[in-house]
Amino acid sequence: MIIKCQKCILRKWKPSDLQNLIKHANNPRIASNMRDGFPYPYTIEKGKEWLEFNNNQYNQNSPQNFAITLDDTAIGGIGLMVGEDIERISAETGYWLGEEYWGRGIISSALRCILDYGFNTLNLERIFAKPLENNMASRKVLEKNGFVLEGILRKSAIKSGNICNQALYAKIRE
Repeated sequence: MIIKCQKCILRKWKPSDLQNLIKHANNPRIASNMRDGFPYPYTIEKGKEWLEFNNNQYNQNSPQNFAITLDDTAIGGIGLMVGEDIERISAETGYWLGEEYWGRGIISSALRCILDYGFNTLNLERIFAKPLENNMASRKVLEKNGFVLEGILRKSAIKSGNICNQALYAKIRE
């Protein structure tokens, strides 16, 4: 599946993305704002695990993780984690982008596309995100794309040994 966005293309992760995945993901400034499942250092072994996981995902009818690409080169990732049971109409979104591409509107473009995919292909009713409260860049991207701040989840996460707040943002199907 390929999703053409204004400033990038979203596509499935490929084994040939390994070197670019490592190049862009192996960055402490990115990892500091991600869940602990996004490692630093981002090793070749972790990259292979991620690509294998996503290769298995694409055997399903509705992929949920995509490479963000420019000229067919992976420069970041975006995805949806669909809820289960009674929360199956809702999904959490997450994203990251190689630092050299920050500030170009690429994540905003990718997020608009993942919203369209989530609402119109996966038939979701709600898409939310929980950036760390101090991650103002991510919060601005969410607000720019129509997400509403629903609240601050106080002392809801631990990152690098520090207990922190998360900002709960959501967008509802229009």
